[in-house]
Amino acid sequence: MTTNIEIISEPIRLLHTMLRVGNLERSLAFYTQKLGMTLLRKEKYPAGRFTLAFVGYGDEHSTAVIELTHNWDKNAYEHGDAFGHIALAVYDLKSMCVNLEAAGVKVIRQPGPMSVHSPNRTTIEHIAFIEDPDHYRIELIELKTCKEAAKK
Repeated sequence: MTTNIEIISEPIRLLHTMLRVGNLERSLAFYTQKLGMTLLRKEKYPAGRFTLAFVGYGDEHSTAVIELTHNWDKNAYEHGDAFGHIALAVYDLKSMCVNLEAAGVKVIRQPGPMSVHSPNRTTIEHIAFIEDPDHYRIELIELKTCKEAAKK
């Protein structure tokens, strides 16, 4: 019997980005309490001596999430120069940064317009950068400029 099933040979969506963290509980507190993400699942792998925790703003079946990987025998990592940042959309960039700073989050680039402009955009993107407990950079982009970029 022959079946006419088309097999898709390329990826169909982004699932997650993995970050190695030195202290899983500290990172979970940051991503859930400070950034409002939900802990979606947590899996221990005793034979491999690591734990995975998945956090995000929606379920894994429809949105991309962050996988926090904690290797039990390592509590710090060196950052190379290849990884840049994670980006999150926010409604009110200035208020978000004020609230995060008040909660002890390090804002490493204060909110404001990008310092350089693209001829491909009709509005100036407003951004800020914060740092997570393992010093990964997180870009915050005001939603109105995210919507404008998505239309392109």
